[in-house]
Amino acid sequence: MTAILPAPKGWPSILLARRGAADPTDLDAAVAAGAFDGLRRAVRELGPAGTIAEVEASGLRGRGGAGHRTAAKWQAAASTPARARYVVANGYGADPGSATDRTLLETNPYAVIEGVAIAAFAIGAEEAFISVRSTATETVRRLQAAVDAAFARNFIGDDALGSGRRLEIEVRPVQGAYMLGEETVLLKALDGKRGQPEQRPPHPATKGFRNAPTVIQNVQTLAAVPWILRSGSAAFAAIGTSDAPGTILVDVRGHARSGVAEVPFGTPLRDIVALGGAARAGRALKAVVVGGPTGGILPASALDTPYTFEALRAAGAHVGSGSVIVADGRACVVDLGRLLTRYAADEACGKTIPCRIGVRRIAEIGERLTTGTSRGGDLDLLTDLCADVVGSGLCDHERLATLPMLSGLRYFRDEVDAHYLRGQCPAGVCRPIALGVAAATRGRGASPSGAQPARAQA
Repeated sequence: MTAILPAPKGWPSILLARRGAADPTDLDAAVAAGAFDGLRRAVRELGPAGTIAEVEASGLRGRGGAGHRTAAKWQAAASTPARARYVVANGYGADPGSATDRTLLETNPYAVIEGVAIAAFAIGAEEAFISVRSTATETVRRLQAAVDAAFARNFIGDDALGSGRRLEIEVRPVQGAYMLGEETVLLKALDGKRGQPEQRPPHPATKGFRNAPTVIQNVQTLAAVPWILRSGSAAFAAIGTSDAPGTILVDVRGHARSGVAEVPFGTPLRDIVALGGAARAGRALKAVVVGGPTGGILPASALDTPYTFEALRAAGAHVGSGSVIVADGRACVVDLGRLLTRYAADEACGKTIPCRIGVRRIAEIGERLTTGTSRGGDLDLLTDLCADVVGSGLCDHERLATLPMLSGLRYFRDEVDAHYLRGQCPAGVCRPIALGVAAATRGRGASPSGAQPARAQA
């Protein structure tokens, strides 16, 4: 299992409160620690409307990356007339470099199960699914054992906690590409259909799984709900920031160590990076990739950016999969942007032209930059293509796929120009060939900076 990084003194623990438990599936130990107290309060005190109101007062936002208000989804699903409603917990963990969801499911499965049960009670759902990557066999085993134990103790089932309400929770292993992180794609996969996104609206909260109202949320979001109902919405709202309360799991790939940490929203990137240890002498931090394969590449000067949805978007990154990867001077930002964009292009479902062709063309510009075969106007074409993809994309995968190259251009223009104008890689990573910009742009005018490109050097 991925290591859990120790948090500084004073940081709250909501999601990983049971880390270090001898057996995370031991229901007696979990109940002694407060498991299912939140569900009892929802069923016996608050009722569906009161439960939604409590979640709304907490300010809880989705941890899947978009940051939508959790209670708004619940209210939309509960108020939509329907014969059936569903709850889906997304624990697939689409980013291959992040273990946040898997770590939560393996260390605190009852928090996820209880959160699913509370959401189902609030919206009137009788069936729920927890999706897990099929190759994560230990995660599936622990989660299924926890679901079975909760069923045997009547926390879920035909008459959950004596409420007269039925709730069946199914652990659903799924297998697919990176696109399964997108909610409408996951819903199709659960229904045995081809994994491609749908136009929204209508949103899943009103028309989702099997065309019924569906609350689909990241497992971290649902795991925070029991704590809110046990400790109160005011206590949760006091953690983090006013526009992003609570904590979130971050997968830190640092200078000296890597692992998952529970971080209060609003924590500066500098403090998150520090969890991965200090850089070795002569290897100062150069960049931080924030948000996973479609994240932004931020410079050391951006380390004071608070870890919130809006602040990261403004900086050219996003919360995404909760991944924070540190790069030192040995890394080439242009090559890194090319690699991430190529991955996004390869993993795209190809349903729309901006995704199928636009992202691929962006990746090809990165390829040309790293091989010294750039064409005149490539950087202008890059920004134009990115704007077109963002403006006409169907889902966030294609829109966010523009961030690696755009953030590299925004913060590391000198390094980009070295590749583009001179066919040189300051980091010594790329090996541009001799036929570079000059040969490719002969007779096509000046570069975007106004200077005529010089012949690339091998």
